[in-house]
Amino acid sequence: MFNDIGPMELVTLVVLAVLIFGPDKLPKLIQDVSNMIRKVRSFSESAKQDIRAELGPEFKDFEFEDLNPKTFVRKQLMDNDDLGLKEIRNSFDLRKDMEEVADAVHGRESAATTAANGSANGSGATPDLLKKREQLAPGERPPFDADAT
Repeated sequence: MFNDIGPMELVTLVVLAVLIFGPDKLPKLIQDVSNMIRKVRSFSESAKQDIRAELGPEFKDFEFEDLNPKTFVRKQLMDNDDLGLKEIRNSFDLRKDMEEVADAVHGRESAATTAANGSANGSGATPDLLKKREQLAPGERPPFDADAT
């Protein structure tokens, strides 16, 4: 709850509390606040136990933290990997794909393309579709692809 309060802010809060409430009333105030916090915690725990008892035995491992959408999604999708999501997520290498696209746009030959061309024995290499095509003669129409339209 107070993870982002630093030591200087804590000292400032203590000094302000002493100035506002005075050194004689401050211990009583701290005791009253701590009692109130204990009562609220016990009330919430009792309410949780009542809800669990009303839900029945099929919800015996129900956790109220699962009602938070982030926790629910993390628990259902990330911990339970029945769909193979971790394998799919690990198979994507976005950085490598982006480098290949950038190399193709700039006309450079990427390392993956070089390796693929080298392993293809030079004969069945895939053509680079982004290279410039042959120039058409004046008045000549480009080839028409009926499937592409």
